[in-house]
Amino acid sequence: MQPANWRLILSKPMAGAWNMATDEAILEAVGQGSALPTLRLYAWNPACLSLGYAQPISDVDKELLLQSGWDIVRRLTGGRAILHTDELTYAVIAPLNEPRVSGGILESYRRLAQGLLEGLHLLGLPAQAAQKYPIPPGSQPNGAVCFEVPSNYEITANGKKIIGSAQARRIYGVLQHGSLPLTGDLTRITRVLGFSDEAARNEAALRLLEHATTLETLIGSTISWEEAAAAFATAFERCLDLRLEAGHLGGTELKRAAELVKQKYSNPTWTERT
Repeated sequence: MQPANWRLILSKPMAGAWNMATDEAILEAVGQGSALPTLRLYAWNPACLSLGYAQPISDVDKELLLQSGWDIVRRLTGGRAILHTDELTYAVIAPLNEPRVSGGILESYRRLAQGLLEGLHLLGLPAQAAQKYPIPPGSQPNGAVCFEVPSNYEITANGKKIIGSAQARRIYGVLQHGSLPLTGDLTRITRVLGFSDEAARNEAALRLLEHATTLETLIGSTISWEEAAAAFATAFERCLDLRLEAGHLGGTELKRAAELVKQKYSNPTWTERT
């Protein structure tokens, strides 16, 4: 690949609807050629449960979610539920003709995984990304929780999933975003999902801890969001031959994101669409 100039956006923590609207607004701008391909690194405030594009809303216990005080949003990308809190979230957004995301989903996953792996290596974690993962014993492949089962080219360390990613491909561009849990209790997500009884909820929490983990647990110390973001920016430059230019959302992107928040990502017709 030839060296390329991309935009780097470091976003302050925002609500889930705004984060998902921002990713889609950037995707549209990049696809139209009005913005550079973008690496966006961000966080969430308040904590937010995100559902995959086609995930049933029935996976969520709405009463428990309301009691938690957490937000809910439906992603443009597929996969299963993630609780976004205490994490670094990344988004790679580029036009279809950008060599780093061209080809099929697995091909682009493989390329982008190089940057994700190097970011973890810079943070002191010997992670890996295998081409194909077997389903871990005891897991629920069709369950509601994203981090329970790794997918092809997703990132694991010590046999446990550490970065969960999902991708959306449109005729004008590609969005891949994913989550790196920095610290905290991963089982919190099970508190707001629907289970037949409390025993099933507890079993799901135990399975999650068997198959996924946080950066702090793996390396034995706390890594700040700023440290993780700096490592990932450096890693993407090195591994994908990028020159990242610090930037921000343009006026058109901000306007479009605000429209998408109102019309889509904070609208129950989207959140409860399936």
